[in-house]
Amino acid sequence: MTKKLLPLLVLAALSAAVDAATPPGTLVVVQGLDDIVSLDPAEANELSSIQTVPSLYQRLVQPDRDNPEKITPILAESWQADPAAKTLTIKLKPDAKFASGNPLRPEDVIYSYTRAVILNKSPAFILNVLGWQPDNIASQLKKVDDHTLELRWTADVSPAVALNILSTPIASIVDEKQVAPNAKDSDFGNGWLKMHSAGSGAYKMRVYQPHQAIVLEANSSAPGGAPKLKSIIIKNVPDPASRRLLIQQGDADVARDLGADQIAALQGKPGVKVLSIPSAEQNYLVFNTGNSANPLLKNPAFWEAARWLVDYNGITKDLLKGQYFVHQSFLPVGLPGALDNNPFTFNPQKAKDILAKAGIKEAHFTLDVENKPPFITIAQSMQASFAQGGVKVDLLPAAGSQVYARVRAKQHQAAIRLWIPDYFDAHSNASAFAYNDGKSSTVAGLNGWQIPELNKATLAAVAEPDAAKRLDLYKNMQEALQRSSPYVFIDQGKTQIVVRDNVKGYQQGLNADMVWYDRVTK
Repeated sequence: MTKKLLPLLVLAALSAAVDAATPPGTLVVVQGLDDIVSLDPAEANELSSIQTVPSLYQRLVQPDRDNPEKITPILAESWQADPAAKTLTIKLKPDAKFASGNPLRPEDVIYSYTRAVILNKSPAFILNVLGWQPDNIASQLKKVDDHTLELRWTADVSPAVALNILSTPIASIVDEKQVAPNAKDSDFGNGWLKMHSAGSGAYKMRVYQPHQAIVLEANSSAPGGAPKLKSIIIKNVPDPASRRLLIQQGDADVARDLGADQIAALQGKPGVKVLSIPSAEQNYLVFNTGNSANPLLKNPAFWEAARWLVDYNGITKDLLKGQYFVHQSFLPVGLPGALDNNPFTFNPQKAKDILAKAGIKEAHFTLDVENKPPFITIAQSMQASFAQGGVKVDLLPAAGSQVYARVRAKQHQAAIRLWIPDYFDAHSNASAFAYNDGKSSTVAGLNGWQIPELNKATLAAVAEPDAAKRLDLYKNMQEALQRSSPYVFIDQGKTQIVVRDNVKGYQQGLNADMVWYDRVTK
């Protein structure tokens, strides 16, 4: 039945443009969906799935839509934190229901967190920050009464960090009464939830056909109120030029991931608006200090020179056409504690002087890079700008999976990489760039950077209960890495979404999961 249903729905929504209008009450979104592995919130960790999960599921708490630095209750009514005991006592909203009609219970929260930790899928490391592991999770979660539960954690983190972690997609609450009967071979319903939904979000799953489309229908009983539109069709259109054509002629209401050239072609066109939304995505250059084939890579003087050999303005304004802006520290603008200073400019003479003073001659390195924009664009610019400072850069372009594999195997000399925070807290980035315990695959670890003092600073910052003191610690850390580290932070992204000009109320935030369709009208 569903095999036939989907094409009909999609054909209706994306019908040839007689009057180039999508059906009333239905939002038609065109984007790539080929990255989706699963729509189970315990497993979803790809861009398209992370963007979809918030429409289907809710969490106890989430970053406020209008002020994401503030945590706001969603399924929780209130909470009490005890930093010394490392506990949160959470009262649930007494009238909250899932899309199935089942009431929200403490058991559902306990089940959701337990299954996410035990399944141990790709995003589980976020919950692991709390010290939650398959062998201890049962002892960390306790029902107090029909509307109250107690959460405990073992790691040395503050309640503020714990709340930020509970605001991430993997901490979404599923309906145990709906999921548990669909479990097979102790999979906690994971196989079933790849294709179905069991949440309390503004929408519920109607049909999902991988690589084709996701069809969502309104959940009229959603805590927080029913959405404005009856249905959403998210259609897989892999080619950006095709997405541009569909939005331009009115056969789609929203188009994502268009790229700089397609956006430029739509600017000023009748019937469409380009929304430019700050994103937490950052591009950076990193040197593998552990690669003994090139001793230059661990030389702080070389790192310093490299900061003056990047044509930041040329990359962001000319090549990437304003889809990125210059940003030179490891916390993105918009995240609490982020620096907003950019001390480095393109100055090849200054770089030459630094290299000469350090006795560095005939500097060279190989640069691993994904063979697609914006990465290859940045790399080609660097090859030219570093040459002006007397530094030879040999590009090694390859598919993303190959670059990732080489970096994981620590075979690279240098690489252009992308980073997006896994959760809306400074620790997400600090634990990547300023922490290397020799075991975890952090960015510092993958690049062989030995930093015992920064390790201590990172652990002190995540454990600091005083919010103002904590932000100061992260500012100090950013300044330290800005001055001297094997990273050259280049730019920060803007998410550019194109909507038809009759579409109102669309919201999107800094992080990938901050996508909201429930207030959209057309």
